[in-house]
Amino acid sequence: MGHLLGYARVSTGDQDAALQIDALNQAGCYRVFVDTISGALEHRPELDKLLDQLRPGDTLVVWRLDRLGRSIRHLIDQLQALADREVGFRSLTEAIDTTSPGGRLVFHVFAALAEFERDLIRERTNAGLAAARARGRTGGRPAALSADQVKTARRMYEGKDMTVAQIGDVLGVSRTTIYRALNRQPATSPPRRSPSPV
Repeated sequence: MGHLLGYARVSTGDQDAALQIDALNQAGCYRVFVDTISGALEHRPELDKLLDQLRPGDTLVVWRLDRLGRSIRHLIDQLQALADREVGFRSLTEAIDTTSPGGRLVFHVFAALAEFERDLIRERTNAGLAAARARGRTGGRPAALSADQVKTARRMYEGKDMTVAQIGDVLGVSRTTIYRALNRQPATSPPRRSPSPV
């Protein structure tokens, strides 16, 4: 029989995790990990510690689904990663328990809906690109510099009075964008990188 490990999260120090902690303790969690951090962040220190301690047969317990996942897609990915490690998942508020047949069914329905949403987004994106191509436009970001700005950058660069970073400051773009533009256009001499950091 594995252990129940609880995870609680609040977004700011002004919020209190006591309600979540009490519920997790009552559910039988032998240890509860608490993060005071935004759910939008990729890495959460206490969650990382908890995930490191989970072993096959253990169950991760949360008070509510949104305490674990940033989005449905992120939540599904997290639950799939737990399933791959033979770790169960329980959400007390939504009464989801992947260690039971009914809980696994709910998880698979969630996963199917997330996959359906992803397919719809992909289809809409492809349809939009096809429509743009039919009107003579191509996908991708617009160029950061116009043709005239590239010529200006080229003149400034070949004048050897300014560094690439200074040219970028004048034109309102990054040093990388200037290098990219200079390398794309024919030049009397290849772009040189300044030996000193700029």
